[in-house]
Amino acid sequence: MENSPELFLENLIKSLVDHPEQVKIMRTVDEMGVLLTLDLNPEDMGKVIGRKGATAKAIRTLLRVVGMKNQARVNLKINEPEGREPRQPQADMPTQEEAMPVSEPVAEPTNAAEISAEMDAALEDLKSDL
Repeated sequence: MENSPELFLENLIKSLVDHPEQVKIMRTVDEMGVLLTLDLNPEDMGKVIGRKGATAKAIRTLLRVVGMKNQARVNLKINEPEGREPRQPQADMPTQEEAMPVSEPVAEPTNAAEISAEMDAALEDLKSDL
């Protein structure tokens, strides 16, 4: 479990947020693969989601790569904090379900060059949001 997607996600998220002690990750497995559900302090939501969802998208990309290394399909769900009204999506921004639907297959990179290019792009997105 040393290279598990959960451990990777926990370390990544805790390094981004101001309240790492409130980061909670729940793991469920079904026929679609592994679903990691993230709960965190409401003040940290912006840091994890990023501008127009760029950070969340980059995190999901990195999780797919880590999942492939572990022969698992990994998806991420970021829970809205309790007591907070769900945010209304902007007209030009897809909802979380549209951006990364759990029920539709994701085109996986097929070779090392594609994986490397996808990881580089995801890391650049993370850097630009920090």
